[in-house]
Amino acid sequence: MKRVLAPLILITALLAGWEIACRVLAVPAYLLPAPSGIWTAFLGSWPLLLGSAWATLSTALLALVISSLIACALAFAVSLNGLLEDAVRPIAVTLQVTPLVAIAPLVTIWAGIDHPERAVIGLAAVVAFFPIFSGALTGLKSVDPDLARLFDLYGASPWQRLIRLRLPSAVPALLEGHKVAVGLAVIGAVVAEFVAGSGGAQGLAWRILEAYNRLQTAKVFAALVTLAILGVVLHALMEVLESRLLAVWRGR
Repeated sequence: MKRVLAPLILITALLAGWEIACRVLAVPAYLLPAPSGIWTAFLGSWPLLLGSAWATLSTALLALVISSLIACALAFAVSLNGLLEDAVRPIAVTLQVTPLVAIAPLVTIWAGIDHPERAVIGLAAVVAFFPIFSGALTGLKSVDPDLARLFDLYGASPWQRLIRLRLPSAVPALLEGHKVAVGLAVIGAVVAEFVAGSGGAQGLAWRILEAYNRLQTAKVFAALVTLAILGVVLHALMEVLESRLLAVWRGR
């Protein structure tokens, strides 16, 4: 109960202070709307926000699946060859530290101007790639030395070592990498739609831009609240999935 009540009390106090400050100081609604105004805007446009949230969610999940398949396959291949790891890791790090907005024009051109949704999915997949790759590679290399020597003693093949030793040892790191990546995929989808979208993929970022251009600040906050709820729900689902899988996993 303390874990639930403590944040609720804090959030309620912050919202109350925000509401009172806006009313006492007579802050213009276009500059900073009160929470009551944001709630009214949310109720008035929730069907549109729900559709946009689904567009952002579907984009993020598709990007997560693509990045997960590529990152896991690459990590498995790299874990079997140290020379390949030395060659791939700098490229992966370079891709991770490159700003998304810098490569967005190129990805948009490659995806086709008439298909902005492809560019958004590709950019979101790039953002989600590195945490999964790093987690998978770290997990595959964190093998108990005693178990590794036991597999050597029995003459296990590289494939047997990967499936029966390295992959079970990598489960916790894999789950942690995916838990980080799911949030980054949502962020990447929103940022990519800001810089590469042209109205074809009308997610939450498009709603924010639409309301911003009309100085409807309350609707901007309503879209941000929807985005925050989406991120919290995804993170909670990943934590539940992680706890369930780790309860079954017996890496010992």
